[in-house]
Amino acid sequence: MTDTRSDAARFAAAGAPPAAWAAGGARQKGVKDPWARFGWLMAVVWLVFLLYPLFALTRSEAPLAWVIIGWIALIAFVVLYVVGFMYGMRHESGLGRPVAQRQWTTFALLIVFTLLTVPAVGGSALSFLPFIMSFASYGLTRLWHWLAFAACVAVTAVCVFLLPGGLQYVSVLAIVVMLGIVNTVSTWLIMRSSEADRLGLELATSEAREAVARDVHDLVGHSLTVVGLKAQLVRRLIDTDPERAKAELADIEQLTAEAIAGVRTTVAGTRATTLIDQLAQSRDALSAGGIALVVEGEAAALSAAQAITAAWILREATTNTLRHAGASRLTVTLAPGRFSVSDDGAGSGGREGNGIRGMRERAAASGATFAIGPRESGGTRVEVTW
Repeated sequence: MTDTRSDAARFAAAGAPPAAWAAGGARQKGVKDPWARFGWLMAVVWLVFLLYPLFALTRSEAPLAWVIIGWIALIAFVVLYVVGFMYGMRHESGLGRPVAQRQWTTFALLIVFTLLTVPAVGGSALSFLPFIMSFASYGLTRLWHWLAFAACVAVTAVCVFLLPGGLQYVSVLAIVVMLGIVNTVSTWLIMRSSEADRLGLELATSEAREAVARDVHDLVGHSLTVVGLKAQLVRRLIDTDPERAKAELADIEQLTAEAIAGVRTTVAGTRATTLIDQLAQSRDALSAGGIALVVEGEAAALSAAQAITAAWILREATTNTLRHAGASRLTVTLAPGRFSVSDDGAGSGGREGNGIRGMRERAAASGATFAIGPRESGGTRVEVTW
């Protein structure tokens, strides 16, 4: 009889739910995931290890009333455990996430039903402890994981070392301790993984926002600068040369429409400016500001990927020249693996605003080296090297 009970104890105490419970609970609510729909079967499979108290009930010599209560409590425990398993898995409750009041109630009832089986099954009720421990570990808070772990080890140790005949449950004590360690490690890993996913999502979101902000800054800043210059030109020409003023107003209208379309496509993540197009746009914008654009080399000297980065940097350099440089000439040099923009203006004075930071970030993202500094003959030079 002792051997049978000892074997059953080892068999029952191994029946804690796997750590996959937590992984299922981490899935997004509403996603049609087969695990979220059918993962509860895992809970049912593991409940086979409650055969130990079931056998104890069939052989119980306790009063009939306690035996009936024991059967009711056992069945209620199974139903509550499976329901709690499903709820925690589908509603992301526990393991670093807010715990629903329903889960606290379920946990309390699991303990109550376990205690109600004690008069009928005696020490066999220890087989419920691994399930209670695991429910606390995966379905409640980290604090309750430790409290349940300590309480279950303490209760099992008291039964083993202080109660008559308790040594037959020493295997249960060993398994409860090992299971507590496994739960501790697995829940810690799951929480670390969840935290890493969260941080990764926040980082990706932040980078996406910075990219959109940089694109909008480059696009809108450039367009508004050109519109401002053309508006000033229109004001000077409206009395002396109305036809030229009308042409400039048409350019302003076109630039505004292009800027609006550019912002929309930038937000959608689909906008790309070719280097040849940007050279033409920069030439027109600089011309409106009385600045000559000189191009040395061919756009074909750069690869397609390099040309995209060069186009964005040229756009920002054009904007900065129009706003701050007071230059009369902007020179663009194109060579295999190298792109530079230089002006003959007053220089940057060591200031590095959002525009220059944006150019530096774009160059770094394309695997290029970015350098900015004064020219020997005056002005500023921006150079990108791959």
